[in-house]
Formats: sequence, structure tokens, C-alpha cells
Amino acid sequence: MRPFGGGLWDGATRGIGPAHLSCRCLVVETGAGPVLVDTGFGLDDAARPVPRLSRAFYAADRPHLEADETAVTRLRRMGINPGDVRHIVMTHLDFDHAGGLTDFPMATVHVDAREAAASRRRGNPKERARYRPAQLAHPMREYAGPGEPWFGLPTLRGLEGLPPSIFLVRLPGHTEGHCGVAIDTGDGWVLHAGDAVFMHSELREPPAMPPLAAAYANFMQVDRGARLESRQRLIDLAREHGDEVTILCTHDPVLPEGAGRRVSA
Repeated sequence: MRPFGGGLWDGATRGIGPAHLSCRCLVVETGAGPVLVDTGFGLDDAARPVPRLSRAFYAADRPHLEADETAVTRLRRMGINPGDVRHIVMTHLDFDHAGGLTDFPMATVHVDAREAAASRRRGNPKERARYRPAQLAHPMREYAGPGEPWFGLPTLRGLEGLPPSIFLVRLPGHTEGHCGVAIDTGDGWVLHAGDAVFMHSELREPPAMPPLAAAYANFMQVDRGARLESRQRLIDLAREHGDEVTILCTHDPVLPEGAGRRVSA
């Protein structure tokens, strides 16, 4: 995404010209085939962004919508047949995370039950803008029961058809059913924390983030107390188990050190 404001958004771009923000997805190689974590924007978003996306968010976030940058195209470049993707695990269902779902019609979508309910309810203008029905016309498996804690964090486990090395970690606040996705690679853990933090600098003590990113996180949150509690849980996780867990987030354009590697689960 390329919103105006430069380094006030991403902490790096000079001036107030377009910032550079990512919409990071993961592909995990498993015995059940390739598994996606989030999808980012999809082919249909690139072809006709409005009305698939809210006009207000499209104008403010200025997503760079190119077919070559979608998950389905990137998979082909990696030598992975998109038709082999039968499972997608979602951190949450915001428009910049779920747009590519329609590119994988054969995949089962796994999501927190509270998030799925909020996406159906669309009970206020913000929910109607963030949850886009054209993106979400896809059957979903919803999970509500608590699982065994992971490093002290609440989980949703037993994702149907997936190995136990992949599960949801509850990190609410940005949305009601927002989750991280934990992946046991066999050589340490990866946690895609979604939008629980906007930038990796939030995992420092004290946490830091550019002012426009902070304003956007505050605007998009549904529960400030829960969001800050989720962030603190991630700060604690990074401090106490940083040698075991690599934490990623969606919008920081720079990966943390050691994260740019191909892993399996």
C-alpha cells in the first residue's frame, strides 16, 4: 500500500510522498500441500477495485494493485500450483488480507468464529468498509473452543485437515476475532501476528511506531484495551522467547533478521 505521508507511515521513506507498506502473506509447505496464511489483495481486486473495496479506504491506503503481485501469481512463480492450495488460515478478514480468497475457490478457509461473525454482521460503517462481501463469498471453518496455551498465549487448535504444527493464537483488539498464526517449522517457530502490531518496532521496549501508523492502528481497532494487551503479550514473547519464535506482522515492509527463509511444517 502507498499512502501519502512517507516516513510518518513506514519510518523510512523521505518526505511526505507515498510510503511503502506490505500486505504480507505466507505459504507453508506441509504434508497436506501448500497452506496459505492470509491472501492479501487478489486478482479481482486488481481488475475492479471499486466496489470490491471501500472507496474511502481505496483512496486513503492507495493499494498498488497489480496482478503480478497477488498471492496466486507469486505461487506460480515459486513453482507451486495454486490449485494445490486446499487450506488458507486467516489472521482476520479485513479487505487487505482477504481479497485473494476468491483466487482459491477449492481451498478451505480457517478463521476464528468471532471474526467470521463480525464479517457477517457488518453492524456499523467501519465494519461495512473493512469486511467486503465480494471478497468473503467463501465457505469457512470457524473455531471457538480454547486450545492448549502456547507460550502462555490462548490458542484455537485442531484446524481440520491441517497438521497440529499450524494453529491460531488469539490476539484480539484490532478486530474482535483477530488471531496470529503459529507455525512449528521443526527449526523454531514462526508467528504471523497479522495486525496485532503494525510495525516490528512495536515489539521493542518501549514500543515505537511512526505517528500515522499509530493513528491508523487506533482508528481501525475495535477494542483498544484488548489491542494493547495483545501487543504486550507479543512484546513479552519476543523478550522471553525471541530465540525460539520469529514474529512477523503484515504491514512492515522490512522483514526482521532471519525471517527471509523458506520453511516447512
